Amino acid sequence: MIEKKKEFFGGLALLIGFAVILIVIFSPVFEGQNGLKYLDNLYNSISKGSAYYIPKVKKEINTFAGTSVNVTIAMSDDGQAQQTAALLMKGDALVNVSGTQLKIEGDLAKILSNCLADADSMYFNDGQTVAAKYGYNERQVLYNWWQALKALNKNLTKQKQFKAASAVDTVATKAVETSYNYYRIEPQKISDRFFIVFFSLVFYVIYTLWYGFAIMFMFEGWGLKLEH
Repeated sequence: MIEKKKEFFGGLALLIGFAVILIVIFSPVFEGQNGLKYLDNLYNSISKGSAYYIPKVKKEINTFAGTSVNVTIAMSDDGQAQQTAALLMKGDALVNVSGTQLKIEGDLAKILSNCLADADSMYFNDGQTVAAKYGYNERQVLYNWWQALKALNKNLTKQKQFKAASAVDTVATKAVETSYNYYRIEPQKISDRFFIVFFSLVFYVIYTLWYGFAIMFMFEGWGLKLEH
């Protein structure tokens, strides 16, 4: 039995409106995408615009010019070892490949500078340059860099070359990971999309409250009450 028709049907109308908007949100009407995908891409694009750390990392790496490394690292399989050797040799390192093992000798700054050059190209979505440089998929190039840098960091830490290990980790996290995750996303400044960002945040709050009030009014119309 509906005790308060005004509250009940008012809540029902709010709930129907909520459902209609929800259907629109999940429809491909936002530049060919649904609302969630559109906003996800938008926020990824904005976050990429503020995640370009490579120039700062380059300055840090330059301080290691002349710092020699002599390490042995292991890759996942023979194929990856061969691919990774090509990356390191582009940085003027001497690399001896034995199965999955890579024995590396070279200047740390030169090795990392080559890595940063690849990461920089990928950050600006120029994967073709990276793929042409090594002859295989650009995403795989960055993944191989990431694997190699993690292994190099671990090896240098064991050798108690902590500053060098820290520099390697910085390149892996602030350059390679960032470029890999944001590859093919176009960077944007939040100031350029301020209105839609502001609207989406305000809409999220209002839309959440909308659903809550719809349920509350319907329950009140039914005569349901919270008792202490």
